[in-house]
Amino acid sequence: MRTILCLMTALILGLCACSKDEYYQDSGTHDPVFKGSTLEYLDAVPFYFDTVATIVRLAGMEDVFKSDTLTFFAPTDRSVLRLIKDLNAELFFLGNDTVKALSDVPKEIWFKYLQRYMFHGSNELKDYPQIDYNLLNTYPGQGYLSWNGTPMNIGVVYNDDNGVKYVGYRQLSIAYITDPAKPRDNWVIDYVASCNITTNNGVVHALNDNHVYFGFAPYVFVQDVIAAMENGG
Repeated sequence: MRTILCLMTALILGLCACSKDEYYQDSGTHDPVFKGSTLEYLDAVPFYFDTVATIVRLAGMEDVFKSDTLTFFAPTDRSVLRLIKDLNAELFFLGNDTVKALSDVPKEIWFKYLQRYMFHGSNELKDYPQIDYNLLNTYPGQGYLSWNGTPMNIGVVYNDDNGVKYVGYRQLSIAYITDPAKPRDNWVIDYVASCNITTNNGVVHALNDNHVYFGFAPYVFVQDVIAAMENGG
């Protein structure tokens, strides 16, 4: 119970960033070690992640989240709810049945979009390079392929403090690269609220609740769902 309360407190207090003190103490205002698997961590913080944990199971990724070495940029449940709301609006407009349960979405869709948040290996904030979204030629972060090969960019924003550049708190960010042929155009950028939560099989970085849509690309998600339903998925 104490561990769960510490983790929930960290998420509430850290909604915008890992503070300067947290960074220098390796996110030390909360217990960064969760004694369980990554899936058990999601189950332990249901206020933020019970829907995401359900998607893990619907996608058939339960064993991966229990045993594979995994870095997971965890989206909150609200990003899923916003996505389903937009999906249902489009389905209703087209005269199709709306989604009443997460299981109504074909398994392969959850499988595809969940893996955009998953990366092989165990990486903390200190393992990622600096990024400045206004000076990408100088501080570009780094490109990574997610679990299913989706191009992403991950980097640490070094914030300013009292007008001095790059001496403030450090905040982990992740960006979805919408067009691999134009790898620096039209990124969908989101920020981590609570970083460096280590589990028995990896690291969780909880995204800010301002991450609007699960999967980063709501229009494409909707089209994938409609296509799967029309094909009997």
